[in-house]
Amino acid sequence: MADTRLLESKADMRCDEAAWLARCRQGDERAMDAIVARHRRRIIRVAANVLRDTNEAEDVAQDAFLKAFRELHRLREDNAFSGYLYRICVRMCMDRLRSRRADTGEFECAEHGAAEKIETRVLVERLLDKLPPELRMTLVLREMEQLSYDEVADVMGVPVGTVRSRLHTARERFRVIWCQATKEAR
Repeated sequence: MADTRLLESKADMRCDEAAWLARCRQGDERAMDAIVARHRRRIIRVAANVLRDTNEAEDVAQDAFLKAFRELHRLREDNAFSGYLYRICVRMCMDRLRSRRADTGEFECAEHGAAEKIETRVLVERLLDKLPPELRMTLVLREMEQLSYDEVADVMGVPVGTVRSRLHTARERFRVIWCQATKEAR
């Protein structure tokens, strides 16, 4: 019963979003605001998990929305908007990471949460920084953002098999790094 209501709710949201997107194509700023309100937090969270800088994540999110609205005519199916927006955000994050790596050779870590959770979160973030960007992005989208394999593949523009392979490699590398870090902490 609850599953049926959830599916109906998601279907209603897609229909509602399709109507908002149609209005966006006509230049309706209220419709754009509604779309931004619906997706803003998740897009910022994805960017923050990848970039480790909330200010930079907010900039990327804003740029991603601008690009998505500017190129909305390219979107064929309105129900694919969230994946389209994720892809734009991920590409912008990857560009920033490449640029940052070229400039400094390092990544910054942000602090989140409280007390013990802060230490664990900071450790996880530092360890994630040791993974190559493609592996880190795959792990973040699947494990932290809870996207399906198909959604991760769509966002990253790779086949599902590549997602599975990267995810396996990312989990294994992270496990090894985690074990080393926790041994050193003892």
